Amino acid sequence: MISEARALQDEIVADRRALHQIPEVGMALPETVAYVSQRLDSLGITWRPCGTVAHELTRSYENLGYPGIDRSTGIVATVGSGAGPCILLRADMDALPIIEENDLPFKSTRACSHMCGHDAHTAMLLAAAAVLKRHEAKLPGTVKLMFQPGEELGAGSKTMIDDGALEAPRVDAAFGLHVMSNEPAGQVSFAPGVSSTSLDTFVIKIQGRGGHTSAPQQCIDPLMVANQVYQALNLMMTREVEPAAAITLSCGALQAGTVPNTLPDTADLKFGLRSLNVAAREHVLSRIPELVEGYVKAWRASSEVAMFNCPSVVTDPLLAAELQPAFATVVGSARVHKAEPMAATEDFSYVSAAVPSVFAILGAGSPGAAPHHNPHMHLDEQVFWMGAALHVAVVATWFEHHAPSRPSIGRHKGASSERA
Repeated sequence: MISEARALQDEIVADRRALHQIPEVGMALPETVAYVSQRLDSLGITWRPCGTVAHELTRSYENLGYPGIDRSTGIVATVGSGAGPCILLRADMDALPIIEENDLPFKSTRACSHMCGHDAHTAMLLAAAAVLKRHEAKLPGTVKLMFQPGEELGAGSKTMIDDGALEAPRVDAAFGLHVMSNEPAGQVSFAPGVSSTSLDTFVIKIQGRGGHTSAPQQCIDPLMVANQVYQALNLMMTREVEPAAAITLSCGALQAGTVPNTLPDTADLKFGLRSLNVAAREHVLSRIPELVEGYVKAWRASSEVAMFNCPSVVTDPLLAAELQPAFATVVGSARVHKAEPMAATEDFSYVSAAVPSVFAILGAGSPGAAPHHNPHMHLDEQVFWMGAALHVAVVATWFEHHAPSRPSIGRHKGASSERA
């Protein structure tokens, strides 16, 4: 199956370039979903729309200053018997609100672009789907294909899980793959255990009483309260968190007032907490509302804390050891490495919290190249077949371990890049 994936290289590039020119941001991706669903139809693969947006999720995003979310346009497709062991392969589809500055014939001309490589993820999974469909009769179980929106919002996978993406049939394991523009092309890496930071985003809304600056005694100054809350939270990080803990707290915005001679009614603080340390994260999250409440009450103001949480991706060490040989069959053992956890956040975390999962990185550039989320980010298209091959090799290897009574579906057929 690896050689079949390699033979689809030109098709993967064509799909990726087509998707690159129709980037869409957020949870609703109508053009992207239309493209993916048409490709699945052409392959004879069964799929369904998937994504439920809970009211509390919409409210959290609105409180954080993001546009309201009214729908989620994910796709769940299935290949195989619909019974037996089930493994899920995931690709994200959404773009970023960044204007692309690459000089490419297929560059985005919209006010958004695929500067995180999700177009490549989608194209690679479509190719893997084509290969798996050819071998469907030999599959000793079911493969689910999860095409998700809203990864950049940190909740796209959750909206699909809430709509049953991991059920009917129940998913037993999952694999997620991300290209990386500043990692050596053709290198595969993974971090057993905690694989990415968690991200807790929260807004502290402080309600005071505005008025003229000539009569501050008649007012409750929310800016002063916000200043003290800001200092208290940062002091807490230096006095209550172990210095070696991998955790950072940053305030990205303080919004209040419009003119210098008037105290405003309200002030909003927007924070982000990133962590690889579960215990430190739990402590900080418990202390934030306590400190906010104390300082706000001291100055007779009131407050509301709105929070959105995206946990860390966890790569199951046993599953990673099981799948590592599959990576080697595609890129060669010398180019498979264990890595440190990512400093970034990935909402594949919701999948990994529900079922044993592996999250891997496929290098698609070179060190020093423009990183992801940069308007000059560019991918080496020559590695795209490897992404498709990794998906199918993972499926074959996983079934060999979890459905051993059935014949092999050809994990070792086809040459790795070492022998190509």
